[in-house]
Amino acid sequence: MSSRDVVVLSVGGVRFVTWASTLQQFPESRLARMLNDDDREFKLVNGEFFVDRDGALFSHIMDFLRTLQVSLPSDFSDYQRLQREAEFYGLYPLADLLSQEHLLKPRLEILEVRFCRQEMQAFFRIFGSCSTTVEALAEQITVFTGQQSGQSWNSPFPSQKPLVPLPLERPSHHDVCFQCGTDYSAGDQFVARYVSIKPDNRKLINGTNVLGLLFDTLLKDGFRLISTRTVASEEKVECYTFERMKRPTGLSV
Repeated sequence: MSSRDVVVLSVGGVRFVTWASTLQQFPESRLARMLNDDDREFKLVNGEFFVDRDGALFSHIMDFLRTLQVSLPSDFSDYQRLQREAEFYGLYPLADLLSQEHLLKPRLEILEVRFCRQEMQAFFRIFGSCSTTVEALAEQITVFTGQQSGQSWNSPFPSQKPLVPLPLERPSHHDVCFQCGTDYSAGDQFVARYVSIKPDNRKLINGTNVLGLLFDTLLKDGFRLISTRTVASEEKVECYTFERMKRPTGLSV
């Protein structure tokens, strides 16, 4: 059979259409031998190859043959059954990858937000189990500072004076700290700190508003809030814990 021929397979009643060259990716496999009529397990019925196996699992077999990667859904759990199917079809490279089940399963990612309010200031500390997530979040957050007169410190909008961006505190690769609000400077002057979180362009000074925008950003990124607790009641430190299931990058042959 030519590699450019279209092949139709019916696996457990589920129909698949592909190129012959896709099934010939591994010449020693039963799927490749099927095209040469070298395997009696596959019956040619009305121009379609029929095999009495699991059609739902075969969709993952086809994805592997097309991409030479193992990329399974986040809720997939039938690793042993899929490994057995790979062995049946003689796709031993795929079976070997599936035997490394711990590399293919989704990993739980935890992120913790600590929020503390003191008079006219609010302090944030974000800790994450995945340093790359914390790094990406730190790139979205910008703190701006500037001086204002006592008459306008409580304004929800920055004054016309130019605001200067401040670097975030990074105690480690796994956490980031910043603050917003106002503090006395000299006379009737206040030092104001505003927070902006991309892609939102607003500059927020109120800690509760910043916390709400931060929550919205995390939820859109696939996190979900799993717990809320007060760490230190006398200091009014609140801790919010988020989690996300992170799918590992597909393993390649």
